[in-house]
Amino acid sequence: MMKSVRVVVVGAGVIGFSTAVCISEALPFCAVTLMADKFSPDTTSDGAAGILFAAQFPDIPLQRQRRWFKDSFDHLLAIAQSQCAPEAGVMLSSGWQIFKEIPAVETPFWSEFVIGFRPMTDVELKRFPDHKFGQAFTTLKCECSTYLPWLEKRFRKAGGQVEQRKVNSLQELSNSFDIIVNCSGLGSKILVGDTQVYPVRGQVLKVEAPWVQHFIRDGDGKTYIYPGIRSVTIGGTRQEGDWRLQVDGGDTKGILERCSRLEPSLNKAKILSEWVGLRPSRKNPRVEREVVQLQGRSVPVVHNYGHGGWGVTLAWGTALDTLGLVKQTLHEMAPQAKL
Repeated sequence: MMKSVRVVVVGAGVIGFSTAVCISEALPFCAVTLMADKFSPDTTSDGAAGILFAAQFPDIPLQRQRRWFKDSFDHLLAIAQSQCAPEAGVMLSSGWQIFKEIPAVETPFWSEFVIGFRPMTDVELKRFPDHKFGQAFTTLKCECSTYLPWLEKRFRKAGGQVEQRKVNSLQELSNSFDIIVNCSGLGSKILVGDTQVYPVRGQVLKVEAPWVQHFIRDGDGKTYIYPGIRSVTIGGTRQEGDWRLQVDGGDTKGILERCSRLEPSLNKAKILSEWVGLRPSRKNPRVEREVVQLQGRSVPVVHNYGHGGWGVTLAWGTALDTLGLVKQTLHEMAPQAKL
C-alpha cells in the first residue's frame, strides 16, 4: 500500500513516542517520521518514576480526563499482564497515598480505574503519625528508560522513521510534511511560542533498597517513594519556574530526610544516582488542532503537550485523542478517502 500522507511527530519523550506509535499502527497509509533533538535516556520522561495516578485539570471536561486515564491504564495493564512486561518496563505497584489533612476530595476521579482503591485503616495509618488520612490501591509503574526504547522498536516495526534533529521552527517542516504533530513538551515555549508552558523542576534519587516493596506518596506531591524493577526512586521537588538542571545538594539532603521519616529503613539504602528533570507544565495540557500558515501554505498542526508531572499517566490516552484529531484532519484534506 502506498504511504501517501506525510506526518511528522516532534518530540521523543513518552508523549511523542506514544503518539507516533498510535498514528503509525492505526493509519498504515501515513508515512510517519519522529523527529527530536533528544532521545532516551536523555528525555524528561527517562527520569520520571512513572507511577499512574492523576491530578484534575481545571478546564478540561472531566469525562475527557477520565478517558485519558482509563485508556492509559488499560493499555499499560495489558502490557504488565503480558510476556512483554519486563522488556517494556511495566509493573504493578501497590501502596499508599497519605495526607496530613483530610483532602477535599477523598475519592478522586481516577479511583475506579486503579485496582482495589480504598481508604486506609487506622492500623495502617499508625505508622504515619503526622498523617490523618490515606488511600490504599494498586496501580502501575512504567519505567521510561526501558519503555521508550521498547516503543521505538514498536514504532519502527510499524514502518516509522526516526530522525535526530533539533527542530527550531515549524517552518522548517512545512515543505516536507502534510501534517505536523507537536509533542515537544517544554520545547513548545519556543517552537510554537506558547507562553503558558513553564518548567516545574523535579529532583529524584535512585537508591538500592530491595526490601521496600510498597510505594508511599505524600498527598502534597513533594515526598514519595516508588519501588521499581531495579531500584527505588525517592523524591522529590516541585520548583515552579526553575530551569536548573544540575543536582542540588540541599535538595538531596531534604529528599533523604523526608523519605526516611516515612520509611526509616531508607537510612541504610545506597544512593545509586541523582537526577533532575523539568516537568513541562501548563494550567491544562494542550491536546487540540489548528491550521497554521507556513511559507504560504495552510499546514494542519496537532498539539499534544503540557502534561506536567502526569505525562506517563496520560500518554496513551492523549495519544489516542491526538490520533482522532489526525483522522479528522485527514478527513478534511480528502473527504473521499476511506478512513
